[in-house]
Amino acid sequence: MQLRKSYFADVRKDDLHEIGQPRPRSDSPGHVTGKTAFFADRNFPGMLHLKMVRSPHHHARIRSIDTSEAEKHPGVVKILTAKDVPHNVYTILILIQIGPEDETVLADGKVRWKGEAVVAVLAETERAAQEAAAKVKVDYEVLPAVFDMEEALKPGAPLVNEYHGQNYYLYDSGECRKVRFGDVEAGFAGADHVLEQSYQSSPIEHAPTETTGCVVAPEGNDRFTCYTNTQAMFFTLDNTSIILQMPGSKLHFVGGTVGGGFGGKVDVIVEPIAILGAKLTGRPVCFIYSREEEMQISSPRAAEKVVIKDGVMSDGRIVARKVTGYTDAGAYSRHSPYGAQKGAGHYPGPYTIPNVWIDTYCVYTNRTPSSAMRGFGVTIGDFALEVQMDKLARLIGMDPLEFRFINAYRDGDMKAHRQPTEGAALIECMQEASRAANWPVAEKFMAMSSYVKGA
Repeated sequence: MQLRKSYFADVRKDDLHEIGQPRPRSDSPGHVTGKTAFFADRNFPGMLHLKMVRSPHHHARIRSIDTSEAEKHPGVVKILTAKDVPHNVYTILILIQIGPEDETVLADGKVRWKGEAVVAVLAETERAAQEAAAKVKVDYEVLPAVFDMEEALKPGAPLVNEYHGQNYYLYDSGECRKVRFGDVEAGFAGADHVLEQSYQSSPIEHAPTETTGCVVAPEGNDRFTCYTNTQAMFFTLDNTSIILQMPGSKLHFVGGTVGGGFGGKVDVIVEPIAILGAKLTGRPVCFIYSREEEMQISSPRAAEKVVIKDGVMSDGRIVARKVTGYTDAGAYSRHSPYGAQKGAGHYPGPYTIPNVWIDTYCVYTNRTPSSAMRGFGVTIGDFALEVQMDKLARLIGMDPLEFRFINAYRDGDMKAHRQPTEGAALIECMQEASRAANWPVAEKFMAMSSYVKGA
């Protein structure tokens, strides 16, 4: 790797002790010697194992739950249903005032996706918990389900989540997050060429080596220590405090080492119910997803659809861009309203375009709830935008890298969401990419700067 220090030398400090200096990772020695402790390395005397009874249906009304046979199974200590959870309806982004609360810890009256947790079984062994869970009888009335975002938005579509009242998240701007900049229709009317294309992705599972889970130990005086592989320690603690109606001072979360996460371990799914089990039994509790659960139950990256319409001049200038984005939240919000909002701010891309129209929808379907994954709300949008840029360059017969130089935003340019560009460095990154890839561009582009418009 080469470090190009010729760029921005006038605004960069090279005498800092930490920033810009190579440092070994503090956790590397433990990883390579096998000394790193993961949450599942804890094993306490008398520890119970928790297993879930999950919905086999994508959408169904729960008519009744019969746990009598499961309660008789050898080794069973406690069975939990929705009535046992102090604050059973929650949403994880309520901590930053993004509501409404729309998800149940344990299903109450209805299930909205295949795999939703209905009953928690705590037993002396993992096998006993699994066998008892299989004996729980749930009587379902299967309901119509919807799996396609555009179908979910049509009048008369099955209502996925009654806590919202419609199959989309309601922003303060209405049914979608909106960005308006300039006059996009006038831009299209004056363009030499107009291109509209659709791009679509499927859900993507993180597939971490270590599955989601936690181990909880009662410490006395109604205090609990939770060893967890969450990627969001205090976020998880605060949500757990709300769900269990317990002061956060009673909860001690221990983590920091995650055996693969990529954004997939931020959903506060295992900790509240495991702590509740420990509280009601007075014993340590272990709740770890099987590989099957990790693949089916844990939140994937959302499926997305992005429709991009561009107006471009023959000299390479993009003069109008209209984007309609759809984010499939699945049955519950989790992080998806935030992801769709990020997309709205990002969809114009790192390009200066005078006329922009953005609508991004967060849509509810009867699929597994989606959530965070590596740049969620932006990554799929970037794929769509950059494929669109290549298509536009081909349309006007221009080199795709030179086409990007023409449209790249620079310091001082106004973005579509009305924030001035600062510290862009996009021109310089493309110049280095041109050299590294041996992709020659005209000298005028190699002489450009992110600082000076026209240079």
